Amino acid sequence: MDIDRQVFLAGLGGPAAAGRMSDEAKADALEEHLMTQLNQAHRKYPTAAEVALQIETRPFRRGAGNLFVATQGNVKRLPPMPERPTLIDFFKLRFHETANHVLQSANRAMNNGMPEEIILACLLHDTALDLIKVDHGWWGAQLYEPYVSEKVAFAIRYHQALRFYEDLENGYEYPDLYRQMFGVDYQPEPYIEATYQMVRKHKWYLEPRLVTVNDLYAFEPNVNPTLDQFTDIIGRHFKQPKEGLGYDNSPVAHMWRSIARPDSPL
Repeated sequence: MDIDRQVFLAGLGGPAAAGRMSDEAKADALEEHLMTQLNQAHRKYPTAAEVALQIETRPFRRGAGNLFVATQGNVKRLPPMPERPTLIDFFKLRFHETANHVLQSANRAMNNGMPEEIILACLLHDTALDLIKVDHGWWGAQLYEPYVSEKVAFAIRYHQALRFYEDLENGYEYPDLYRQMFGVDYQPEPYIEATYQMVRKHKWYLEPRLVTVNDLYAFEPNVNPTLDQFTDIIGRHFKQPKEGLGYDNSPVAHMWRSIARPDSPL
């Protein structure tokens, strides 16, 4: 059976994530990938009820942040953070599972000629998934609010709700990935619907919509952007506290410390 290496690596979270896996874990992942390919022709999306039945089949909840759950084997010891950590330090030392995805999203926004605030929103939009997955748009906006413009925070917060609603006029199609994750008959909860209706009428509607347009629901083959491409944008639009993220006594300092120290028992 032919194997598309890029597709396989994308399923592992990108080349960087694959590089951190043991040989045994890679072999297991390859076997699972081959079985998936074999069954692809007969693929059937689950219903929302079938997705709900999966809850009691796992020793973890799907909403747990990436730093708190091992996808293969046990969690690994994390490298220490600097005394005054910067956003770039968090990208290099903590955002392992989300970095490749958001870098590709920001790279796509840059190539599409988006404004710098949209590029920054794309770069940050899913990093809260390393802390928590539930309502990650709201968590992400709160995480970054003290350090970015109101417009960037708005784009991060509301991209989550807009993902569930097609906008073909602006280039956004509902992704098949969501039919797999949520169920083919999934209906967004009332608060998501209400949020969408509010944002749809807002003067900044296009900001979170452009995040969804430049988001990626599969990885682009042979595209490996680096954080260096965005350091100037970060410098212009991100207010780095001199004390370091997590130590500036901001309302969200505890969230940054949780990402920096996820092994702390209390």
